[in-house]
Amino acid sequence: MSAATLDAEACFRASSGRDRRFDGQFVMAVRTTGIYCRPSCPARTPHRPNVEFFRTSAAAHLAGYRACKRCLPEAVPGSPEWNTREDTSARAMRLIADGVVDRDGVPALAARLGYSTRQLTRLLTEELGAGPLALARAQRAHNARYLLVSTTMPAGDIAFAAGFSSIRQFNDTLAEVFGLTPTGLRERARRADVGTDAAPGTVTVRLAAREPFDGAGVITWLATRALAGIESAADGTYSRSVRLARGAAVMTIAPEPGAVRVTARVEHLADLPSLLTRARRLVDLDSDPEAIDAALAAHPFIAPAVAARPGIRIPGAVEPTEMVVRAILGQQVSVAAGRTAVQHIVAALAEPLPEALAQAGVTHLFPAADVLAHHVYDVTGGPKARREGLVNTCAAIAAGDVALDIGATREDFTAGLEALPGIGPWTSNYVALRVLGSPDILLTGDSAVRAGAKAVGLAHDPRGLAAAAAPLAPWRSYLMMHLWSASAPSTPGVA
Repeated sequence: MSAATLDAEACFRASSGRDRRFDGQFVMAVRTTGIYCRPSCPARTPHRPNVEFFRTSAAAHLAGYRACKRCLPEAVPGSPEWNTREDTSARAMRLIADGVVDRDGVPALAARLGYSTRQLTRLLTEELGAGPLALARAQRAHNARYLLVSTTMPAGDIAFAAGFSSIRQFNDTLAEVFGLTPTGLRERARRADVGTDAAPGTVTVRLAAREPFDGAGVITWLATRALAGIESAADGTYSRSVRLARGAAVMTIAPEPGAVRVTARVEHLADLPSLLTRARRLVDLDSDPEAIDAALAAHPFIAPAVAARPGIRIPGAVEPTEMVVRAILGQQVSVAAGRTAVQHIVAALAEPLPEALAQAGVTHLFPAADVLAHHVYDVTGGPKARREGLVNTCAAIAAGDVALDIGATREDFTAGLEALPGIGPWTSNYVALRVLGSPDILLTGDSAVRAGAKAVGLAHDPRGLAAAAAPLAPWRSYLMMHLWSASAPSTPGVA
């Protein structure tokens, strides 16, 4: 839905009811005060003629509004639209959140989306009310607010970590967007939002999630598949290493009611926003659980599973190459067998983390695609054809022939993988599920999915399951998470 077709009356009703479900999906701007608010702002609802609505905070900034100091509209989960839609605007928002504009500029963003800079600017302005530069600027302000209220980092460090090129630009942007200095914004933060950095060199940030939120379920999923040296899970938390644009990082995720607390160590501060974006995607923070649960619970066979695990999430992936390797080696074997096969690769080829980043249980980075292409054949067991397919796939990734890009459509993403010998629809769609967070994937040929379908009373042959699940589009990925959960522990699973 474009900014031009935003339903103002529906937005006003949501804002009048202070409906938290719509936080992050639009903002309400008040002409008489010059501020914009999240829909759930506790302030008195203004008169209808005095308000207008914007799809993005960047559009409100361009229209001359500043953020409400009371509700801080940036402190909400992101819009679920950017994960469920596949149009250019949604894909652009995913890439902007990952820092593409700050790292590489608008021309690089446009090229990745298949547009000229001028075309992309015009399209985003028409759809979202702001062009890529303004959207990236709003993202920087959003990053800065999080770091100011959640960490004890010096403001100067926050300026560059959030993506600003100078302290002056940082101060001017916060004054324009929030009407506050960095110090003032930090002082106004609620006590509950302020974290204490765990150790020198670490940053701890609290990221909001829409409730219900089955964060513990995501951590359990990741823990079951954790690779020693790359990942570690203990006491309900999950830690792992990540390879980012400028260097390495390690993050620890701890679910809380309505949020996750992320403790991060990064080799380069400028990579911090990208790391936090990946943390959000890893635990699917920006989904709309009430809408998803309501749709799934409408099916009588699925309703008990939804009641037992409300707010189920899709576990994401922070290392796309790793996910491809896991998927190839995890086909038609148990979770434990798939993890063991990948663990052999890690033991032989993983890259040591810088000493300053390493911690108990997390000491290495997953091997890069070029390293895998040259050496994975010799350290992997199993059929020769599968080993050769793994080598060819890693070589294609290293050469850039296959783009594992969060800015891709699912169709392009899966087609690129399936063009490689040995990769079929199961592998490509499983990788799309984890890397893109695609909400409407159902692997009807997967043995664990079929076992789960049988357990809940659904048809469990591929054709019958596809027919039974058709009315649950576009949320069949979440259905699949419930079916995997319902399958017997001994059933072959997924990577």
